[in-house]
Amino acid sequence: MTVHFIGAGPGAADLLTLRAVNLLERSSVCLFAGTYLDAAVLAHLPADAERIDTQRLDLNDITRLMAEAHARGADVARLCSGDPSIYSALAEQTRRLDALGVPWEVCPGVPAYAATAAVIGRELTAPEVTQSLVLTRAQRDSTKMPPGEELTNFARTGATLALHLAIRHTDRLCAELAEHYGMECPVVVGYRVSTPDELVLRGTLTSMPALVADAGLRQAAVILVGPALASDDFVESHLYSACRERPTGN
Repeated sequence: MTVHFIGAGPGAADLLTLRAVNLLERSSVCLFAGTYLDAAVLAHLPADAERIDTQRLDLNDITRLMAEAHARGADVARLCSGDPSIYSALAEQTRRLDALGVPWEVCPGVPAYAATAAVIGRELTAPEVTQSLVLTRAQRDSTKMPPGEELTNFARTGATLALHLAIRHTDRLCAELAEHYGMECPVVVGYRVSTPDELVLRGTLTSMPALVADAGLRQAAVILVGPALASDDFVESHLYSACRERPTGN
């Protein structure tokens, strides 16, 4: 029996992968953070599955529950919001499970920034506008950022930014970023995208702090920043260029 770390996507039950649904259907124990999850996701579990909301549990409690379930011979679904590869505490949990000899595996999911980009119908990279996407977070009352990963360093590149765990610091972040992107740089905030509570805010580095404050957003949101969010004046991609040399058949 195994602990399955499953990317629950941005929250909607129909944005789970087929693999994720299959794993949920055969898991008799499921740990999830209720803040970030549409309850419909849990409908994929067996009717008698044990459902554990981890909002008020620390990593030691969560690890203990997973290890105990494994010892009982249960498959365990550990749901992670978005994709487990970023800001999911996957590394901390798997390190603990390894120490206990508990097997585990990872099933990827749809990240919140990708779901937000889909809702607004925007590619986050545009030819000769920006070809890079930086996934990062705010740092104030959380884990210290490593040297060199200050937000201003990323902003100097002009890349599209996807800011996680940052919505409470919108005022400060917009002011910092305006020095590099300009006050009128487009900003999009996606809150619980794909769920019934979905809210998408569109504005600029000037207007977004007030929009976020008016909406009362405090969590479960991703902030996208960069010129690609509004640019229509870009060159055609070489990949699909009419003048690109095409392979010929024999």
